[in-house]
Amino acid sequence: MRIDVLTIFPKFFENAFDFSIVKKAKEKKLVTIEIHDIRKYSTNKQKSVDDYQFGGGSGMVMNIQPIFDCIEKLKNERVYDEIIYLSPDGEKLNQKSSNTLSLNKNMIFLCGHYKGIDHRIREHIITKEISIGDYVITGGELAACVLTDSIIRLIPGVISDETSALNDSFQDNLLPPPIYTRPSEFNGWKVPEVLLSGDSKKIEAWREKKALERTNNLRPDILK
Repeated sequence: MRIDVLTIFPKFFENAFDFSIVKKAKEKKLVTIEIHDIRKYSTNKQKSVDDYQFGGGSGMVMNIQPIFDCIEKLKNERVYDEIIYLSPDGEKLNQKSSNTLSLNKNMIFLCGHYKGIDHRIREHIITKEISIGDYVITGGELAACVLTDSIIRLIPGVISDETSALNDSFQDNLLPPPIYTRPSEFNGWKVPEVLLSGDSKKIEAWREKKALERTNNLRPDILK
């Protein structure tokens, strides 16, 4: 998989993808992440990438020209499955959408700033808009990191135990059951006996029951 991230703050990503699962995926050459500075594509002397809104209003808007030229250059080099704009008014990211996106080969993630981008990019270039939640953050860089991580960990071979990703929260519209490790007793708090029994069928039944209970108590909305 290849992910091209378009941003006006490339230094934000200098170390963002050099840890944990994403780093391992890069080392295994299962994913390539390229960062592109949108300012380099600006045709004005100041290399500015924003301007005032037509019709008035507060806040600046990212220009269409440098974004368009950057995307066109990349599209001339390869075919992209998705060109994604990280936006608070996009489709809310969930496990199902991450699963789907993890099957793609090439994607572009566009990070917005200021009041957003010229709407013509959204109308004619962007194929999908994604939000990481119903709130506003300063720019799309943090959202791009979240989206990247949620996708890459699902690529076969990235996680050594591939069944681990299949048992993640929300994979079956359920929260995971409680998990424990050694010691089996600490400060008088004991691990449930069934987990120490060695009976795989009883353990699996317990986990299914607890997953359903936790989901019903904490996130009944996803059971619907």
